[in-house]
Amino acid sequence: MQPLPDGSLATLAALDAAADRAVRVGLLLPWANVAVETELPRLGLRNTAFHHARLVPASRTTAVDESFWHGLRAASAQALDSLSHVELDAVVLACTSAGFTGGPSLPTGVSTAFDAVIGGLAAGGLTRVVLATPYPAAVTEAEAGAFGEAGIDVLGHASLGLDDGYPKVTSDRIMALVDRLPKQAVEAAEAVVLSCTGWHTLQAVAELEGRLRVPVLSSNLAMALLAARLSAGVTT
Repeated sequence: MQPLPDGSLATLAALDAAADRAVRVGLLLPWANVAVETELPRLGLRNTAFHHARLVPASRTTAVDESFWHGLRAASAQALDSLSHVELDAVVLACTSAGFTGGPSLPTGVSTAFDAVIGGLAAGGLTRVVLATPYPAAVTEAEAGAFGEAGIDVLGHASLGLDDGYPKVTSDRIMALVDRLPKQAVEAAEAVVLSCTGWHTLQAVAELEGRLRVPVLSSNLAMALLAARLSAGVTT
């Protein structure tokens, strides 16, 4: 299904309207993440149940660094076991940056929020994007490189330079961050990506889609789209 003119939110609504079966999606959450459980219910998917398990890294840290990312991946098997009596249609490690920073292998069948973003872009045939993140600059650079390896050209990127505290980032600050992106890159992009499951993006997504007239895909919205495609029987 190609993106509708109104963007990712309209595509999600269309998929949900076409849904013909109930699905259950397991979400393995970083232990301090509060945005996923806030945002996904607001999207109102009628035929999707999200089941959550918490990932506690061995370092017991919340700031993004190697010990955090790798600790989340190492904790995923135990978290998945806590959901073993739920018949799940998909399982996602709900951390975007843990999807492109290496570390221990994930259990079979577990994807990441970064995979969901890639899948959301691929479903719409979107290969030219601009990227905004709350991450440190080096992490954002690494993500741009990972997008390139997946065949997605990042025309420009901007970051807040934060290693923690993402739930406190306001919509106004996200809008200002996107305004920092090179104008020429924004005009040439087919989509805007707001990476990270830990910040609240839905208001910014709606405002940016109205302003820029291109799809705006956040990490949490990408996970919702993954669920909606399953529910609607859309495999591409």
